[in-house]
Amino acid sequence: MNKAELVEALVAKTEYPKKQVTQILEAVLSTITEQLADDQQVVLVGFGTFSVKKRAARKGVNPQTGQTINIKASNAPGFKSGKSLKDACNSVLETVD
Repeated sequence: MNKAELVEALVAKTEYPKKQVTQILEAVLSTITEQLADDQQVVLVGFGTFSVKKRAARKGVNPQTGQTINIKASNAPGFKSGKSLKDACNSVLETVD
């Protein structure tokens, strides 16, 4: 599902106008992004937690040349799913068994 399909699904569930749903989705995504940029977590109980994971500087290998390279320290967004989301994903497996 891409962003446009998500908007359509939300319109169908809420019956709000597409423009309003798009604005709300954009606001949610930009708020999460802003919080992560400020090194803050976003916790949605039952759904999951968005956080920033810090990656230390390290040595790597260029696969084309085999030469050792230095990889800079960086931050990466992370997501840890909550219990309700995990249970929803695993309920599919239980119906197959």
